[in-house]
Amino acid sequence: MSKILLAEDDLSFGYILKEYLEINGFEVVWAKDGNQGLREFNLGTFDLCILDIMMPVKDGFTLAKEIEEIDPEVPFIFLTAKALKVDKLKGFRLGCDDYVVKPIDEELFIARVRAIIKRSATSDKVGNNTYTIGKYLFSYTNQTLLINDSIERLTMKEAKVLQIFCDHKNQLVSRTKTLKSVWGINDFFNRKSMDVFIFKLRRKLKDDPSVKITNVHGKGFLLEVPEELS
Repeated sequence: MSKILLAEDDLSFGYILKEYLEINGFEVVWAKDGNQGLREFNLGTFDLCILDIMMPVKDGFTLAKEIEEIDPEVPFIFLTAKALKVDKLKGFRLGCDDYVVKPIDEELFIARVRAIIKRSATSDKVGNNTYTIGKYLFSYTNQTLLINDSIERLTMKEAKVLQIFCDHKNQLVSRTKTLKSVWGINDFFNRKSMDVFIFKLRRKLKDDPSVKITNVHGKGFLLEVPEELS
């Protein structure tokens, strides 16, 4: 079941839209202002965000920017009464997948939601599952690390974490993104579990000193690989 974050301060409209989305098979977390929306996003994993723009505490444009900083891959729709061209352009420049002006046609809106989630899921599946990491050859599909004639087996979580790092070689990956992508929930116990998995991955990559997983304090992790070998 696809999970949607709905950020909408209009209680009547928010209730109706949440019910309609759930009737159509979606799991919905409803936040009633921008700050609550960010908190809910940090606590779960979502397939789509539906954001009102004119909200108290924090507007939808600001919320979208903050969500993108945490997970730039998650699709989002602006659902708003702001119909001016300048607002629509701002929304698309922020990277929204759709900009829908209220009032809405419920059936058409559900069709838009399904299309965006399907497109995003298909995009996630496309790509090469084999990566070069310095002297290592990493197969996500087989959950193996190969160096020379030696094969190191990985657990599913280790493979998922390493794949995220490989997709962002020499780039900072936030702790929140890693937690949400692999463990689903950002809490104390999962953070401790993630640190253990990072430690194990470092040990399994120790035979190539040029490859490092660096902890950037308070921010995230960096898989450092020599550019000429990546």
